[in-house]
Amino acid sequence: MRILLTLTVWFGLLLASAASAQSLEDLARQLPEGSFNDRAEVVAKIGATGDDRAVGLLNALGEGELRVREADGAVIQVKGRGSKAVGYDPLTGDELGPVGSGSTESIRVNNSLRRAVRAAIGLLTLSSPDAGKRLAAANTAFAAPDPEQIEALDTAIAKEGDAAVRTAMEQARAAAVLASDAPGAEKVAAIGIVARRGGTDALTVLNPYRGDADAPVAEAADKAIAGIERAQQLWNVGQNVWFGLSLGSVLLLAAVGLAITFGVMGVINMAHGELIMIGAYTTYVTQQVIRTSFPGLFDWSLLIAAPLAFLVAGAIGVAIERFIVRFLYGRALETLLATWGVSLILQQLVRTFFGPSNREVGNPSWMSGAFPLGGLSITWNRFYIVIFAVAIFVGLLLLLKRTLFGLQMRAVTQNRPMASEMGIRTARVDALTFGLGAGIAGLAGVALSQIDNVSPNLGQSYIIDSFLVVVFGGAGNLWGTFAAAFTLGVANKFMEPFVGAVLAKILILVFIILFIQKRPRGLFPTRGRAVEG
Repeated sequence: MRILLTLTVWFGLLLASAASAQSLEDLARQLPEGSFNDRAEVVAKIGATGDDRAVGLLNALGEGELRVREADGAVIQVKGRGSKAVGYDPLTGDELGPVGSGSTESIRVNNSLRRAVRAAIGLLTLSSPDAGKRLAAANTAFAAPDPEQIEALDTAIAKEGDAAVRTAMEQARAAAVLASDAPGAEKVAAIGIVARRGGTDALTVLNPYRGDADAPVAEAADKAIAGIERAQQLWNVGQNVWFGLSLGSVLLLAAVGLAITFGVMGVINMAHGELIMIGAYTTYVTQQVIRTSFPGLFDWSLLIAAPLAFLVAGAIGVAIERFIVRFLYGRALETLLATWGVSLILQQLVRTFFGPSNREVGNPSWMSGAFPLGGLSITWNRFYIVIFAVAIFVGLLLLLKRTLFGLQMRAVTQNRPMASEMGIRTARVDALTFGLGAGIAGLAGVALSQIDNVSPNLGQSYIIDSFLVVVFGGAGNLWGTFAAAFTLGVANKFMEPFVGAVLAKILILVFIILFIQKRPRGLFPTRGRAVEG
């Protein structure tokens, strides 16, 4: 029967000229007529048209959704049942309205006809002029191996010019050979091709042949599966490292601003999380303005929002320092209470203006999707956030080491009385330093808006982790913050599969408490006369 169906499909292809003379609409009207074999011949002609609309029509037929409307004999697609049944044009997808009970008759399909439908769809997509569609078709054929598609795949492979697509087609053909009654030697060769693909998809195809009656096939399958599983273990380690680096970059963004205000100035700024939130809401407002007034600039929205977030959060930070913190230097507990009150005020202001619910911040096209890297799958938004975090860190280092302001800030940090005697306006340096830390928190909010919910509670998710990173790395030492962020990120992701996310955080907290008992000044303690004194 399978051979007969294959011949029927290919016979339809040989009649391509006749099919082209008949429109797809004409062929669709022929589907209800004749026997299952007659319909298989029509399906083959539909596949020979090369019309993109034919895929939707054939999918609807295979899923049993095609029906004949008794009023005018039109072929329609019906979704839903009973009073919820709705008709659609199977070629355009346009909605035709509700379908009354008994007003249509089903176009019957059986397993043989479904196989003919799959073969025709495979031919349509494998011969598409779009390389992406051909690749998707090859991957679909690999995931659902069908021996009837071997000849179609052979034809497609012979014509394929794209190396990546050809490889995917060869792997799909190998999977189809395994599902056929081909000789054992061919199956062993096919197992080798499937094994080179690797990953979970290859394991799914190979697992049924571990206990195959043909000993060489079973042995080859066992060997291939063992190799894939070893490779997967190594890639899983790599994936955990990447997840850890991704988390570490988020922690670095959240903590590097706090490393300045807490580590350098000695201020316990509990409003730091809300400054991150301000950066996220600045991004939201920027995107709303661009969506309504300049939609063509949406892909540039984050690049526009970043400097705005820095300025807005920085200005708020300067205001907090000038009107509150400047009166509380040297009284750490009181700075904690005062900035905690500021955090509550900022949260309530955001709730008043934007409401308590989450706000949508879109991903530009260049931050959407993912790309494969060996056995890893890396999302573009996380990738760019890692780059962004490192860029901010390097920029901050250059600011501190290569500018007059950085020199003044380091002088005030190491010995405030001496710096004042040398003519440095310490009050101005304090305000600008606090504003710098707040502005960097705003930049963190821009990045976090791409991976987290933008809500009034956004900052609360990162304030504790930020303090842990700064204390663990060494208060005031940027390299310590960098090392601590990525160390804690990687450690957290390696522990999560074994103990869970919550217990992993608890264990890290316990570790930091024990570590601080031995090294109270962190991994890289800040040095200076005032500090050491």
